Order: sequence, then C-alpha cells, then structure tokens
Amino acid sequence: MKITFGVCTLIFSVLLGSSHQQCLTANDKRLPGRTGHETLYSGQQAFSLALLQAVNQLTPDENLFFSPYSTYQALLLAYFISANQTEAYLRKMLRLNPDQDKSDIFGAYKFDKFTTSFRVTNTTYEFTSANRIYVTDQIPLRDCVVDLFGEELIKANFLSNPETLRNEINHWVEQHTHDMIKDLLPPGTIQHDTNLVLVNAAYFKGKWENKFDPKKTKPEVFYISPSKQTIVDMMHIEATFNYDVSETLMAHVLELPYEGEDISMYILLPPFSKEDGIETVLKKLTLENFRSVVNGSLSPRQVQVSFPKFGLEHTIELVPILERLGVGNLFRQDADFTVLSNERALSLGEGIHKAKIVVSEEGTKAAAATVLVTWRIMDEESESPVQFKCDRPFIFVIFNKPMNTVLFTGILRSPE
Repeated sequence: MKITFGVCTLIFSVLLGSSHQQCLTANDKRLPGRTGHETLYSGQQAFSLALLQAVNQLTPDENLFFSPYSTYQALLLAYFISANQTEAYLRKMLRLNPDQDKSDIFGAYKFDKFTTSFRVTNTTYEFTSANRIYVTDQIPLRDCVVDLFGEELIKANFLSNPETLRNEINHWVEQHTHDMIKDLLPPGTIQHDTNLVLVNAAYFKGKWENKFDPKKTKPEVFYISPSKQTIVDMMHIEATFNYDVSETLMAHVLELPYEGEDISMYILLPPFSKEDGIETVLKKLTLENFRSVVNGSLSPRQVQVSFPKFGLEHTIELVPILERLGVGNLFRQDADFTVLSNERALSLGEGIHKAKIVVSEEGTKAAAATVLVTWRIMDEESESPVQFKCDRPFIFVIFNKPMNTVLFTGILRSPE
C-alpha cells in the first residue's frame, strides 16, 4: 500500500415546491470553449487553501487529512443541478471562471473525466475520480438532466428500504476506493424521506520516485510539542530533491515526487523552535505563496530526508465548514435545485467527507538527517547535503501538476 484518497458525500432531503427552469443553458450540448478544460480548476487551489484554513480552525489541535479535489467534485455536482441564488453562492465559493457559463463548465467537467480515466492506463500512478447522483424514483426528472448525466445518475427507491440503499452506496464507495474507505454513511444516515445523495470517490496510489530503503527505517522520537513526545517509525533517504527555506512561509519546503512526476507531495516544515509553527505557516499560506511553491521556486539540492511512516483516517462534517466558507443557502430549505426537477425543490441535509492516507517506504517520501534550525538560505554551490528531518508537526499537500489541483492535504501533529 502506497498512498490513498478521499471521499465526499452530500445528502439531500426533498421538500414540496415547484419551479420552472432550463437545464443548464439554452444549448447544453454545445462544445465548451477551447480554454474551458484548462480553466475548469482555475479556482480550485484558492478553494483548497480556504478549506484547509476552515477545517483547521474547527479542529486546531488534531491531525487532519482530506481531499479538496473530492469536495470540489461533489460541490460541482450541486452547482450543476442548482439555480438562481443557490447557483450564485456555489459559483462564488468554487471560484469558477467568470468567463464561462454553466454549459461551458459542464463540458469542461465531462472532458476532464475522460482525460482522468485515460491517464489511468498511461501513467505509473493510479488516480481515479467517480461521481454519482442517487435520486429518488418518486420524483420525475427533467429529460435534459437524464441526457446530460447519463450513467452518473441513478434512480433509487429511498422510500421502501433506505438501509439497503445506504449499503449499496457504501459498497460503491468501497469499490471505487479499493476498499480504503469503508462505511462512509453510518446507520441512520439514509432515511425514508431522503431523496438525493451526491457522491464523489477519489483514489490515488503512487510510488515514490526515490523509494526509501525499509532497512533504514527505525524508531525515533517525534516531538508533538516541546514537552510531549512519541515514538514513530522514521524512514530515511538521501537524494536530489527540490528544496527551499522559505522566509515568506517561515518553513522548510521539500518536494517528494511520485513516479511519473505529474504528482508530488509538498511538505511544509516549521522550524523546531516555533511552538505555533503550524499556525504561523497557515497564516502565510496565501494563494500567491502556494503557487510560488508548486510553480518552481524550489531548487534541486542533495537532501538527507527523515520522514515518518504513518497512516491517517479523518471524517469531517462539512456543513459548518462550508457555511463558514460562504456557501449561502445550500443547507437551508430555500435552496434551489430546480434544474434537476420541475416539481420539487431540494434542500441539502448533510455533508460527510471521509479520507484516509497510508505513507510507507515505497509510496511516500522522506529521509534521514537532523533538524534544520537556521533560516539562512543555503549557499547553492555548497556540496554539503541539506538535512530535512520531519520529527515535529508539518503540513503536507499532494498536488497534481497537469491538472493544477490539490488532490489531498493534511496536517500531521501526532503520528498514529
């Protein structure tokens, strides 16, 4: 096992009401503009950083791990079936390109799904993303919606046996995450009056470009805080990595690429002397500073890396987090989803996100050395290897370069 994924589910319940609306635009099936696919995720990085800040504010002392990409995908589904004010809230929160209308964005979304599935058979890593809309068979759907979503749209009988449907959705998630995410929906989540469930399942498995030697892995101290320590299996490697000491972020930054070099893990490691190091880095992790990191500000150096072998599993209740981000009326009864059906108005009931990651010698990077305390930028001509020792809390981001998207992100405060 190398690395893992995230899952995001949005659960809707149906209220009485009616509305008239065209599906997406006057011509839903026209081809998107030439730059549509390139700009589909133009706001995803900003959304991801805002989501990280919001999640951390609600759980400031815990380990975090989630998939901004999976959350974004599920919210895109909500955007496509939304209208009027609800659509405007989602469009703003997702930072969608103002030069594209909904049909452009939907065309780019479909093209992105095709290219993502194509890459699975042509890369050294595995990254998949699957979406489903489960809608009650008690509601007549608009013909244009059925045509647009095709196999992603599943008509289901929530009324007679909600528990069977809950198990069916959980099984679908397990299949699309290679059994990494189990029991996403706990008992009682799907009820007789549940009428709509939006699901995204995202999975990633990659091998390090520079693999750690398991023989060099050994128990070492991890400093949860200056006064609290634990023991972790620490992996070690020395190789050439992209690295920087960022005075802007107040962190040591290391890129650990996976085979194929499309996807990398970026590690932001605060200095050991800073008790509030994580919070300081997060405050400085603006979109401009993040793009500087992933777009080439790091320099190749010989680095001795020490990185913990760890696993995390994290479940997030999305409603308070998305409301903090300005989701508007998405979770209120006046939410407008009349794109889906002319006869009912839908309101969002719950949002559940569950993610899991496993980092090992073969599938995540890190390596040996001692703590780097100084903030002085190293002399580029120095032949001495840089020491990058992750024996204290750090932030990590798994980034897809061709797509310019944050797939996963997290904060390791205490190895489990």
